[in-house]
Amino acid sequence: MVQELGYLKETPSQTAGPYVHIGLTPHYSEVSGVYESDLGSVMVNDKTLGEHITVTGRVLDGAGAPVKDAVLEIWQADSAGLYNSPSELRGTADPNFTGWGRCPTNSTDGVFRFGTIKPGRVPFKDGRRQAPHITVWIVARGINIGLHTRMYFPEETEANTEDPLLARIEHRDRLATLIAAKEGSVYTFDIHLQGDKETVFLDI
Repeated sequence: MVQELGYLKETPSQTAGPYVHIGLTPHYSEVSGVYESDLGSVMVNDKTLGEHITVTGRVLDGAGAPVKDAVLEIWQADSAGLYNSPSELRGTADPNFTGWGRCPTNSTDGVFRFGTIKPGRVPFKDGRRQAPHITVWIVARGINIGLHTRMYFPEETEANTEDPLLARIEHRDRLATLIAAKEGSVYTFDIHLQGDKETVFLDI
């Protein structure tokens, strides 16, 4: 007698909903008593090694309007190219750098802002060195699955040319959507969800 297998059914997908800020950034949403501060709001301190920078920008919809209810998370290596992770086997990352941050877009103008450091180069899975980059995850009402992309640095021309991921992008004119604009220590990285300037998103 063949036994019937009770396969679990996939849970229906949902958008992040209108309460994403309350769950992920309660202090920003004026909900107190959960944490002393919103998780991921501070990545560095005065002992963090490397070049301290600010990453800012906006999340824009297909019409070019700012998305004011998005939440972004970033992951990156420290200035020596090491991750603050138990799976990091190449060395010990800077203990004064979290390597992870979370920030909502401002409800007024849709701007996000991270205080971080410029990351070092890290190896690709085949050993080739990647250009310095920051991984970005975006979620907002209307987005069923969080979107992944990367921010690269405009002054790293040679490293960007060698980067294995950038080399795989077929439409070369879209590379510009992954490279921030630099002014002093501030990098501006606007993320376009749709339209002619749509940012390259990664299927990971």
